[in-house]
Amino acid sequence: MTTPVAVSPYNLCPGAKNGERFKQDITIYDTTLRDGEQMPGIAFKPAQKRDVAFYMDSIGVPQIELGFPAVSKTEVRTIRSITNEGLNAKTLALSRLLVSDVDLCVDSGVDIILLFIATSDLHLKYKLGKSKAQVLRAVTDTVQYAKDRGALISFSSEDTTRSDLTFVHRCNKAAVDSGARRIGITDTVGCANPEAIGHIVGTVRKRLPRDVSLGLHLHNDYGLAVANAFSGLAAGANAVATTVLGIGERSGNVPLEEFLVGLKYLYGRDLGVDLRGLTPLAKKVARYAGLEIPLKNPLVGRNAFSHESGLHVGAVLKDPRTYESLDPAVVGNERRFILGKHSGQALIRAKLTQSGVLLGDEAIERVLLCVKALGEKKGEVSELEFRDIVKKVKG
Repeated sequence: MTTPVAVSPYNLCPGAKNGERFKQDITIYDTTLRDGEQMPGIAFKPAQKRDVAFYMDSIGVPQIELGFPAVSKTEVRTIRSITNEGLNAKTLALSRLLVSDVDLCVDSGVDIILLFIATSDLHLKYKLGKSKAQVLRAVTDTVQYAKDRGALISFSSEDTTRSDLTFVHRCNKAAVDSGARRIGITDTVGCANPEAIGHIVGTVRKRLPRDVSLGLHLHNDYGLAVANAFSGLAAGANAVATTVLGIGERSGNVPLEEFLVGLKYLYGRDLGVDLRGLTPLAKKVARYAGLEIPLKNPLVGRNAFSHESGLHVGAVLKDPRTYESLDPAVVGNERRFILGKHSGQALIRAKLTQSGVLLGDEAIERVLLCVKALGEKKGEVSELEFRDIVKKVKG
């Protein structure tokens, strides 16, 4: 039996035991039900939110952000209906630096409140209309209020990657001094590269007490969210926000499936989530969101483990590792062989054998030519069309 994984041996960094790159405690806090739902046009129904939350919990997602209670009374009731069930996962909810928001989060029964406020000059001037002194007072007062209400608190500076880090440090210190146990860095418009994330995380980490964790909320506007997540971990971050399929505002967030599988098989760090549930989870979220999973979507897309090229198919039939670094069953997906313009004899012979059909070499070549011709006209040749071709060739 062949090994289900065949990734590059050069992933192992020098001196890393068993290829494990990151030594610190790491968690994920999935925000599909909050930031994912903020993708334009998406509104999960209460029953759908419950279903997704319970499924995530069943496969071992350790922290689940359930929503933004200030959005509506329905949001509060929905979150409360989930927290009343007593999930194994820690539950989180988002809050502005407003006492009323904090009260709603506490009333919803979540374990952790995610407090945030913007810190960049752009946001201070054009969104908040506040001075830095006003923001600092709000950080101190609201974090202290949340602590007095018995909440566990995470504080994030929105738009960190475009903020003056000196001011970010002052906000973080005010939050920690008032009771925050996690500090969050956000790449709000996904405009930082991995080197920038590494620099920011390293700089912030040095200023924090060791017992305060450091989280990352990264957007994917330049397609760098996953790379930035790993860069942030390398610099000392402890937590990463994800969403199923990377859904979210604009170009979305760090995809849960890509982060978990990459972390385990490229960096040697297993967070204990049952990866076999990732494709079913992706299909569930896509259905509720009214989305089609892109064919080429990594790991959970239909084409992630699909093969048409004759050379590729011939090799995969002998040993899947030739064109798959991971067995699709690992992530709950499946291998597919596609008939079309690029097909070769290996797949034709394999399908005939599977069907118990015996044809000579000349007939097999005729079947192949018909498949190629139809593939040139319409792309993929269906199973029904293939059977019709075989019947015609048999005469």
